[in-house]
Amino acid sequence: MKKILLLSILVLSACSSTPSRTKVPYSASKSLSNIQADGAGREIVMYALGLLDVSYQFGGNNPEAGLDCSGMVSFVYKNAVGAVLPHNAAQIASLARPVATEQLQAGDLVFFNTLGRSFSHMGIYLGDGRFIHAPSSKGKIRVESMSSPYFAQRFEGGRSLLAQNP
Repeated sequence: MKKILLLSILVLSACSSTPSRTKVPYSASKSLSNIQADGAGREIVMYALGLLDVSYQFGGNNPEAGLDCSGMVSFVYKNAVGAVLPHNAAQIASLARPVATEQLQAGDLVFFNTLGRSFSHMGIYLGDGRFIHAPSSKGKIRVESMSSPYFAQRFEGGRSLLAQNP
């Protein structure tokens, strides 16, 4: 009995001890700490960030089954601000007003030509030159930089469904 008790204590103490880690420096350019959002944009950003690491699924429209890019945007907008959007990036683009890149606000939409046709991919602008999207490669919702070579050369523009600031 004493051996079992001692073994249990050793096992439990091993589980509760914090393993030593080598601290990896976190680049300030990858931090989301500079993102600022208010009102509906804040709700959209917070809801979208809650989907980080959800699996990609072509045609997916809920986190349990997986999401594609327009499915993610539609899901976020419906749950964050009650807006019902089509499950198609080009159709969503046709509903939104164009926004100059330098005027993009958190919660606005960004569109890319990734398949040789306009508005074939989209994401939600977070601010600070970053956006969140559901890419098909690597299969998880993630944050990207607008200035990454892949996305910078495929960027088609920003659009907004949010009320304009006066």
